[in-house]
Amino acid sequence: MNTKRPRIKVPLEGIDIVVDLASLTILVLIVVFTLIDYPNLPETIATHFNGAGEPDGYGHKSTLWLLPAVGFTFYIGFYVLNKYPHIHNYMVNITEENALKNYRISTRILRFVNFFTCILFAYIQYHMISSAHNKTITLGNWFIPVMVSVSIILPAGMLIYQYKINKK
Repeated sequence: MNTKRPRIKVPLEGIDIVVDLASLTILVLIVVFTLIDYPNLPETIATHFNGAGEPDGYGHKSTLWLLPAVGFTFYIGFYVLNKYPHIHNYMVNITEENALKNYRISTRILRFVNFFTCILFAYIQYHMISSAHNKTITLGNWFIPVMVSVSIILPAGMLIYQYKINKK
């Protein structure tokens, strides 16, 4: 790690604030949705889904609190990590001239990863609760291919974008 990188504060733009607030809102909604439905759930619920999105593992309904807990942990971790962009990994040497644009893209990537993680957790939580009420609900055959595709395409796109902004 390059310890001589400039330590600057990356000013927030509107999109940064919106994405952070959207992520936090999703997490709060997961908790509220779970709180509302929790008393009406059976003691045993689907806790794992196979590749086709069908439930194949079951556990106590208290496991529903795991996703919100992990989600809040991620949110706080990414929020804190965004305060220190000089410790992130970069494909280029960071200088005073290129620090702001690279730090901004790095912090924004983390914000969007956080946002998509919150959406993913909300989707899974919704389906876990829904499957407890109606055993025919599945995540769908498209779930894993979409998650794998997004996990490959987004980082590749961000690397290409970072390469382009540093060529200027």
